Amino acid sequence: MTILDKIIAQKKIEVEQLLASDVKFPGREITRPSLYKSLRTAKQLQVISEMKRASPSKGLIAEGANPVRQAAAYYEAGAACISVLTDKEFFQGSFDDLAAVADTVPIPLLCKDFMIHEIQIDQAKSAGASVILLIVAALDDQTLGRLYTYANSLGLDVLVEVHNVEELQRALAIDAAIIGVNNRDLHTFEVDLAQTELIAKEFPFDEERVLISESGIWNAEDAERAAKAGASAVLVGESLMRSDSVKEALRALQVEKPVNRL
Repeated sequence: MTILDKIIAQKKIEVEQLLASDVKFPGREITRPSLYKSLRTAKQLQVISEMKRASPSKGLIAEGANPVRQAAAYYEAGAACISVLTDKEFFQGSFDDLAAVADTVPIPLLCKDFMIHEIQIDQAKSAGASVILLIVAALDDQTLGRLYTYANSLGLDVLVEVHNVEELQRALAIDAAIIGVNNRDLHTFEVDLAQTELIAKEFPFDEERVLISESGIWNAEDAERAAKAGASAVLVGESLMRSDSVKEALRALQVEKPVNRL
C-alpha cells in the first residue's frame, strides 16, 4: 500500500463514523474573497501558506505549532491564502485548527484534507473554509465530479490536485478552474519541480484556469521556476514552518510573474 492508500483507508473509517453519528454541521456564510479571482488578477506569484505540524514523508516538522500565531504571521507577511491541514492521524492537524484560523484571518482559507465524501466538505465549510482540496489520484471520475459540483454549490472554491498529465486531463474533464500540481511523487515521495513544468506544457492557460505549484518550494529560485512555467501561486508548508522569519521567507517567494510561459 502507498501512503495515499493508507490515508484513504483511514478516511473511509472516519467518514463511516461521521455518518453513523448522524452529526449535523451548521451552515456558515462565506465572507472571504475568492481565491480564484485573487489569483487571476495578481501580478506577482502568490503564496498559499500552510499550517503543517507533520507529514508522513518528513515526520515532525513543527510539533506543537500554534495555528493562530502561524496564521497571523502568514497574513501579516502577505499570504494570498492559508492552508490548514485537518488530518489528525498522519499530519497532526484538526478541524479545531481550521476554526481557530478562520477566526483569526480574513483571507481565503483552504481545508487541506483527503476528501472522499460530501460530509467532509460540510465539515470544512462549517469550520470556516472557503476552499477545499480534491485529489484526483484519490478519487474515481464519478466521485471527483460529484464532490466538485457539491463544493461549488456551497460557494466554495476547489483546488483540484494532479500529479501527472493523465490526471490533468481528468481535472479538465470536470472543468476545474484551480488546478494544483503536486511535485511530490506519491509512490517514491521524491519531489521534483519538473512536474510543474511538464504539466504546464499541457495546461490550457487560454481557458482562464489557474495553475498552482505544490511542494518543493524553498527559495526565490524555486518560485521563479514555478512562475516561469506559468504558475499563479505556490503552496508552501515545510519551508515556512521551519523558517526563522516567516515574513522574509514568504516575501522572497512573491516573485514577478513573467509574461511569457514555457
